[in-house]
Order: sequence, then C-alpha cells, then structure tokens
Amino acid sequence: MAINRIQFQHGMSLIEFLALYGEESQCAAALEHWRWPEGFVCPRCQGRDHYRVQHEGRSLFQCRSCRHQCSLTAGTLMDSSKLPLRLWFLAIYLISQAKTGLAALALKRQLGVSYRTAWLLNHKVMLAMAERDAQFPLRGQVLLDDAYLGGERPQLPGQAGRGSPNKQPMIAAVSLNAAGHPVYAKLSPLPGFTAEAVTEWATKNLRPGSSVLSDGLACFAGVIKAHCAHSYIVVGGRKPAQMPKFHWVNTVLANLKTAIGGAHKAFKFGKYAHQYLGAFSYRFNRRFDLFALVGKLLRTAACAAPRTQAQIRSAEVHA
Repeated sequence: MAINRIQFQHGMSLIEFLALYGEESQCAAALEHWRWPEGFVCPRCQGRDHYRVQHEGRSLFQCRSCRHQCSLTAGTLMDSSKLPLRLWFLAIYLISQAKTGLAALALKRQLGVSYRTAWLLNHKVMLAMAERDAQFPLRGQVLLDDAYLGGERPQLPGQAGRGSPNKQPMIAAVSLNAAGHPVYAKLSPLPGFTAEAVTEWATKNLRPGSSVLSDGLACFAGVIKAHCAHSYIVVGGRKPAQMPKFHWVNTVLANLKTAIGGAHKAFKFGKYAHQYLGAFSYRFNRRFDLFALVGKLLRTAACAAPRTQAQIRSAEVHA
C-alpha cells in the first residue's frame, strides 16, 4: 500500500517546538516580530519612536509622540490574559497539531490550568482560526453538499428529519485541482437551506467564475447569483459509495464526524459551530506543511483581535 505523503510528513515535534518557544523571552521576541515586523507602531498615533518602561513587573511600550502605553499582548488574542506567553504558545501548538481538534478537558490537563481557562483559550484560538480561514474563498471546481450537526436527541412530534430543532444546518464545500484531488475546504453553519442563505454564503466563500457541482438540492441554485456556474447530479436514494463524483466532499464530512465524535463528543452545535467548523477547515487547508502550520497559527493569534468571554458566548460574534 502506498504511503500518503501528507499523512506521514514530519510536522513539528514537541522537542522542536520547545527549542523555538520554550522560554518566555523566546515567545516575547517572536510575538513582537509578528506584531511589528518593521518595528513598534503606536496603536493610537502610528508613531514609531518609543521606549520601554516597567510597570508592576510588566514591560510596556511608550510612544514618544503621544505618550500612549501598551503591552506586547494588548490588542491581540492574548489581551488581558494572565497566562504566560509560553503557555499560550504551547496551547496553540497543541491545537494546531491535533488533527481531530483538541477538547478543552484535554487542553486543561496538558497545560495544568482550570477547565474554564482551557475552554476560553481553546475557543479564542478556534475563533481566530475560523476568521483567518474565512478570508480565503474557494475557486475553480468546487463540490458542494449539505449536512447537519447534531440531531441525535429524540425529536419532537411532527418535527422529524430536516425540521428537527436539534440539528444545525451546515454546508460543506471542497475545491479540486486539475487532477481532481482536494485542495481546500469550507465548512460553514447556515441559518437554513434556502436560496438566500446559500447565495450569501457563496458570495463570501466562492470566487466569481467558480464551477460548482452539487447534489441537486434546490437552494444550491443560489450560487448562480454569486456569479458561479452550477451543475448538479440528483443523488436520490443512492449511497455515497455509489456517487464517486462526491467522494472528496463525503470524505471531508466523514473526517469531521470522526473529529467531533472522537475529540469533542458533542458541543452546542447551534451556538459554537462557527469556530469548531472553522478550526477544522483551517487545519485541513494547511495540511500540506504541518511544520509551517505551527508558525502560521501563532502569527494568526498574534494578529487576531481580542475576544472576551462574553463575546464568545454571544451569538453576535458568529454573525
């Protein structure tokens, strides 16, 4: 049996990670470089001339022009956090290397922090992953399929199937290269399977001119309004194995199901689907270089906007 080079690539070992980011000073130097690659820039007046001051044991940057002070983590994903940078970096490393994702309980044990801290840290990182991945729309030949998260609980009378309140609608899309191999994927929650919802999703996540192949669900015609070509094959009652055209999108959905069932068991699908699906897509889309994935995610966290627990627990942040 041939070895899959992507699955068997080296990646970054824990020993290699600790050599790069095992000390607080190493993490601070890396974070400063990612935030200000050409030197400090004042977030208030954009001035560059500055000096460092010590305040309550913290090193702060003070702008010479407007006298504004800011810390290294201010305005980043790590804003207002009391955790040392080395724990943040280690958490990001662990999250990046977990193919199926990392449960907050497992992260708690790895870092030696409380469950609440691990949960919040995990969601902050996943949200940054989702927001970063949303910036890159799919292009070319794209497979499209509908799916649901949840639905395992007993359904209410008269609300079976697609009408079940226990299910979160989602859309799965996979772009293929000229050889028909998967390149990138998008997994996104939807408010419902309507033409309007699909059109809005396609406008944000597909490049105009893309060629979309779907299973014929009526709402998928909405991609046409996003200036994409649309063709379909009616699946009917056929099983995935009988539909080779949709092999890769079905494979991605199967991997997602494995990830949720293995690492997370379950979560509030309607509330937190955005970051769980976004984090899965982020890792999938950067699977070709697992070693570089660590640095990319660290830079993503360094440049991401801060999020509070109240924001993460609010549905507004996922809109």
